[in-house]
Amino acid sequence: MAAYNTVVVGTDGSDSSFAAVDRAAAVAADSGATLVIACAYYPASRHDVEKAQDVLRDEAYQVVGSAPAEDTLQSARDRATRVGATKIETVAVVGEPVESLGKVVDERAADLLVVGNRGLNTLAGRILGSVPSEVARKSGVDVLIVHTT
Repeated sequence: MAAYNTVVVGTDGSDSSFAAVDRAAAVAADSGATLVIACAYYPASRHDVEKAQDVLRDEAYQVVGSAPAEDTLQSARDRATRVGATKIETVAVVGEPVESLGKVVDERAADLLVVGNRGLNTLAGRILGSVPSEVARKSGVDVLIVHTT
């Protein structure tokens, strides 16, 4: 297989998505590729985030405003550096994860998209769709779905 030039990985700040960042960083390091770490989010007020955290509990990591997206991206960058990636870019994108990842892949002319498998084998994921299944179905580039759960 030919080496990749640009690897995009999505993160939402969860442990599962950080495992995908680790794998993407390793692939990028091995290929000498640029690693682009993306975080999709919707801006939210502090009040909205706190209210959602009360309701969502364990799923609250999905509720972020712009500052938490930047925090998530910095944590992911630090992880990628520890794994050995040297050319790292980060991008926060307002929008849904699947569309946002597709946009980043297109804008950066990426040749590999990496996501974790969270939601792939859940009932909700099967009925409603999940980020890994949707990006695999819609992507025009190679997709690596990392076993993270």
